[in-house]
Amino acid sequence: MKLFYAPGACSLAPHIVLREAQLPFQLERVNTSTHKTQHDADYYAINPKGYVPLLELDNGERLSEGPVISQYISDQAGNHDLMPAAGTTKRYRVMEWQNYVTSELHKSFSSLFNPAIEASAKSVISTALRKKFDWVSSQLEGKQYLTGDAFTAADAYLFTVANWSKHVGLDLSGCTHLLDYLKRVAARPAVKAAMQAEGLLA
Repeated sequence: MKLFYAPGACSLAPHIVLREAQLPFQLERVNTSTHKTQHDADYYAINPKGYVPLLELDNGERLSEGPVISQYISDQAGNHDLMPAAGTTKRYRVMEWQNYVTSELHKSFSSLFNPAIEASAKSVISTALRKKFDWVSSQLEGKQYLTGDAFTAADAYLFTVANWSKHVGLDLSGCTHLLDYLKRVAARPAVKAAMQAEGLLA
């Protein structure tokens, strides 16, 4: 499999999942400004949506949308910690978190990264986003990870998105349980390996 990614983008989540799942894969870096791959291919010709991540399967088919890619990887690996078995309540809990991160957190950051949006609007978005992170932090009290003791695909996604806070000046200093959680996730060998491969760690 080949994962098309941009360093530190939401593609970091399936990258982490690939390493947690211990599946063989290749990385192909994408410049999201020029929409060229590291081999100078036109990324729009590969993924008309123009954004990462994209997973190219061994049979040549391609999957887009990060949460779906992470679900596919976990199922291929048969890793029921990353994504519990189909039909179980545990699986729906992971999917519930995946959906929350993508719709409530990820999309809010998209607006904060947009230079065309005025500072006053960004201030409103930041305030609302901080309240959401307060709630997420409260849900982590007494837990190792989002759904309990097992690291899941949803944790890879939350870790990726929450780390964008430092790039947009979003202060998470009061989110004690969240900050402790981010340290735990960052210490995982697969997470370290993914971040090093993307040039995010020395």
